Amino acid sequence: MENASPPAAPAPAPSEDKTIAILAYITVIGFIAAIIMHGNNKTALGAFHLRQTLGFFIMSLGMIILGMIPILGWIAMPFFAIFMLVCWVIGLIGAINGQLKPMPLVGPMFQKWFGTTFD
Repeated sequence: MENASPPAAPAPAPSEDKTIAILAYITVIGFIAAIIMHGNNKTALGAFHLRQTLGFFIMSLGMIILGMIPILGWIAMPFFAIFMLVCWVIGLIGAINGQLKPMPLVGPMFQKWFGTTFD
């Protein structure tokens, strides 16, 4: 009688894929380094997190512009900053775990807008 083996667990992402994904979230210099590394070894995980980070950096520029608006910008900026911190942490955790998990609320839009970027 043969013993049925349990189904195999999904293979974790190779470490270089995760390195590119994680590096993308670590400052603009890390983002540039991740783009260079991704150019040599294109992967779905790397492309996904590079698109998420590109959107995050554009959102950061929006936050800077928002902060320049007197009163309204000054009131909204702390809430926007907290939202951005949460997005960054969730994106980084997804990269560390090798998951294609988008940032809350804005992540799916980033994937739609930058859909073929980094492919």
